[in-house]
Amino acid sequence: MREDSPTHMIIEDATDSDLPAIVEIYNHAIATSTAVFSDQLVTIERQRRWMEARRAGGNPVIVARLDGAVVGFASYGEFRPWPGYRLTVEQSVYVLDGARRRGVGRGLVGELLERARQAGKHAVVAGVDADNDASLRMHEQLGFEQVGRLPEVARKFGRWLDLVLLQRTL
Repeated sequence: MREDSPTHMIIEDATDSDLPAIVEIYNHAIATSTAVFSDQLVTIERQRRWMEARRAGGNPVIVARLDGAVVGFASYGEFRPWPGYRLTVEQSVYVLDGARRRGVGRGLVGELLERARQAGKHAVVAGVDADNDASLRMHEQLGFEQVGRLPEVARKFGRWLDLVLLQRTL
């Protein structure tokens, strides 16, 4: 096994007991990066409602565990609310800071792609900060193509951010 490969990684549906780890990973991304275009930290209760809404819509919320500990989570949901978009979903993935570059994000997105395929979806979209080279590279390696760039659509840390849209047709 490669040194940067995860050992004993399990990807499975998230449970309520995973919420503290999910909140920790997400809040770290909010506080320290432009992976989330928000500066408002979330609570366990807010993430519980988010997870319940995803599940109610038939959309997965999954976690990656390395040696039993949650090191990442991912989900997909409705791309846009109109019926014509019902076969397109937007995915998001977040990995614990210390577990990056070990295949966790790739494993999570790969599982989402398979679940989307099984659910009869046609396209998966990802929105990534234009400066997030690692995420852009990972998505492209998984077959996503850059299909658009929205310049200066968000502001965080005192600067304007560009959003790159990527798409993979299943």
